[in-house]
Amino acid sequence: MKIGFIGVGKMSTAIIKGLSQAEHDIIISGSSPDRSKEIGQELGLAYTNSHQELLDQVDLVILGIKPQLFPTVLSTLSFKQPILSMAAGITLERLADLTNSDLPLLRIMPNINAQILASTTAICGNDKVSDELLTTAKGICDSFGVTFDVAEKDFDAFTALAGSSPAFIALFIEALAKSGVKNGMPKDTTLAIVSQTVQATAQNILIGTDSPHDLIDKICSPGGTTIAGLMELEKKSLTYTINSAIDKTIEKAKQL
Repeated sequence: MKIGFIGVGKMSTAIIKGLSQAEHDIIISGSSPDRSKEIGQELGLAYTNSHQELLDQVDLVILGIKPQLFPTVLSTLSFKQPILSMAAGITLERLADLTNSDLPLLRIMPNINAQILASTTAICGNDKVSDELLTTAKGICDSFGVTFDVAEKDFDAFTALAGSSPAFIALFIEALAKSGVKNGMPKDTTLAIVSQTVQATAQNILIGTDSPHDLIDKICSPGGTTIAGLMELEKKSLTYTINSAIDKTIEKAKQL
């Protein structure tokens, strides 16, 4: 399959990195002919002098442009192939209107971990998307992480849980690392310890049989150190605070 990218920012570059391991021809079109040439030469990819030139020769187009640029960029283009968009806030219905098309349309929502080929990505499509095309699109997404079928109505919630949460998790890791520094340990050491522990705990939940609640019970001994710390977290309403942050993130996503 010949895949074209309109817009080659960080996320598109991460996807291209994943796709480089698959049997697809990739061609790009950036914000200008000069920029397309620069990125093409940098990444070792074919490039075009215009977006329309790209559209005239690809089997699938991936839109990597910012949501606010969609009306301006898409209004001048003529599409004939399936379109895959990764823009936050641009629904499939809106994408159909902007492209003035009745084409198969797909929407994905990757997260920042695509840069290490470990994205958690949501995918959905309109009723024009065949099973074969959906399988191909999932294969593209799986090349840079793990893909989940998510109903479009749940994309805002997914954005909070997978798109924004890496920042929340990073804040949690940073807070734990600072606690180690406060108690006399070097920052680089505490950061490595905490990061490894967070990674292993998540992996334990993913591949093991214990739920988070089960793990908590196993770690907490009666009258021990862990339960003392957990009670302090609950005293400070950690669960409520996290839920509130997710709700606020979803609320903001709906305003885009």
